[in-house]
Amino acid sequence: MGKTIIELLEESVSKYGDKPFLHEARYGEDYTSITYLDVQREAIRFAAGLIALGVEAGDRVALISEGKNNWVLGELGILHAGAVCVPLSVKLETEQDITFRINHSDTVMVLASDQQIAKLRPMKDKLPTVKRYILLDKIESVDDGEIFFDAVKELGDALLATDKKRVDDRIAAVKPESLANISYTSGTTANPKGIMLSHNNYVFNAEQAVDHLNGIPSYFRTLLILPWDHSFGHTAGIYAFMKCGASIASVAAGKSAMEILRNVPKSLKAINPHLLMSVPALAANFRKNIESGIEKKGKTAYSMFKQGLKVAYRYNGEGYNRGRGSRALLKPLVKFYDRLFFSKIRESFSSNMEYFIGGGALLDIELQRFFYAIGIPMYQGYGLSEASPIISANSKKEHKLGSSGKTMPRMEIRIGDENMNPLPIGEKGEILIRGGNVMMGYWKNPEATAETIVDGWLRTGDMGYLDADGFLYVLGRTKSLLISNDGEKFSPEGIEESIMAKSEYINQCVLHNNQSPYTTALLTLNAEVLKRRTSNPEEAAAIIAGELAEYLKGGKNDGMFPYRWIPSAFAIIEEPFSEKNGLVNSTMKIVKHKVYEKYAKELEMLHTPEGKKYDSEYNLKVLQNLL
Repeated sequence: MGKTIIELLEESVSKYGDKPFLHEARYGEDYTSITYLDVQREAIRFAAGLIALGVEAGDRVALISEGKNNWVLGELGILHAGAVCVPLSVKLETEQDITFRINHSDTVMVLASDQQIAKLRPMKDKLPTVKRYILLDKIESVDDGEIFFDAVKELGDALLATDKKRVDDRIAAVKPESLANISYTSGTTANPKGIMLSHNNYVFNAEQAVDHLNGIPSYFRTLLILPWDHSFGHTAGIYAFMKCGASIASVAAGKSAMEILRNVPKSLKAINPHLLMSVPALAANFRKNIESGIEKKGKTAYSMFKQGLKVAYRYNGEGYNRGRGSRALLKPLVKFYDRLFFSKIRESFSSNMEYFIGGGALLDIELQRFFYAIGIPMYQGYGLSEASPIISANSKKEHKLGSSGKTMPRMEIRIGDENMNPLPIGEKGEILIRGGNVMMGYWKNPEATAETIVDGWLRTGDMGYLDADGFLYVLGRTKSLLISNDGEKFSPEGIEESIMAKSEYINQCVLHNNQSPYTTALLTLNAEVLKRRTSNPEEAAAIIAGELAEYLKGGKNDGMFPYRWIPSAFAIIEEPFSEKNGLVNSTMKIVKHKVYEKYAKELEMLHTPEGKKYDSEYNLKVLQNLL
């Protein structure tokens, strides 16, 4: 049957109309809130304004902004107008990154914040389908083709006064299966995929998540620190909280990304959230700040705090067996350390905090144990944008540290072999899911859609297994996506192909990043060509480092790809990847998961101070053999 996001909002307005939904602190101001009823009214005004400006049902409207009230009002307005929202990451920097997504989606209008319109203005001539730019913030200068968000709502008021039926008919025409969103996530900058999510995809997954968590109380508040275009924050934050009548807050506004980041602590104090969504990098930062605060109290306090953590780790076990058996003997000690340290940390961090939900990338079990010990558990989840995105999560009621939790209700899951045949409990294979949260497909890419959705089953490309209790363990990727430590994902093929095509010395290139601070590379070389240049290993290592540096600032290939995905360290592999050694398949494609397995030690070495050097002892030894 299904439901639209418009109907989800209508249900919440009928139940929670006068309750606050959105909290915002504009630049230099304190937090204020607007209610569910306010949100619905403003969204309809904006929708009417878009219709007045000529937006048709099914048109694509892009949205690029930091988190703020107008982000939500903008998206809801787009959806009420029967149009499709194309949310873009504020981390997109290069012209190629931005123009591809806007042009590929045939976007007709763009909603942009003050910081983001500054990026867009120099490239407007490269965006032929865009008719107008809608400014979400008050700024001093307005260029041709730009209009303020409030001015669009005023146009909406005029249309509602003269032809309300036109607006009502457009809203009524939106169906559960209507396309709501095209989300561009992983992919090379030249060819990212646009994930198509329907209204029902979002509502279905939000309702799955709420039921899985056994409800979110309507008095709950969250501070949505994650990027709002990120599918995790989008569904688990905006729409799951909307479903329950709870409220969300944006981080206090700043004039730059760094200033917004610095505003997180004071925003936490002001909002005092009950629940936070986190990615590994954010969790690690929270831990670092907590521990540095304890360290300032002196060596004795810090030593006792560390001892308290050890006791709590032993007492908590894997969460589900907390305090059981002989662990029960540790309860008095745990209470002692809680009074001494942990309760004070909770009070200073956010006295309302009950738990975190971790997503975006797999959270290190040590971080899970740390937050469990201090009394603010971080329940790991798993998902991907193609699944709207939540597939599984630990919860207060049922959790095992180290797992990705139990799967969402009203969704089938299978661990499959290479041919998608089901495997027994405990056996490792590809994670496959089927249900109302599976995407409609990839925008303008039926081939990729057919490869990814087979007989209704979504092939996640991730390896994992289910234990006897139904907990999912995610082991790694069959797909080759790079995943940074903040959960952002990127497909490496474009960079790899470019390096191999542009460098006469590099024959094969495999990039790797599994939630690490930087990307690494495994390289095989054309030794004969390199020999013509030098027979000195140190010089050869410097030449190879120089080839990769061409993709950084000032290099010949500067701007082709985001810097964060260019390898910061590399290991030279002596034996080429081939069919003979099983690292290349019959279609001559490198089988990456096998490369990662075979060279696991080398990949680990690249994250050591010695291994990160281009002229590491390892690389020089391999080059000595090659030259």
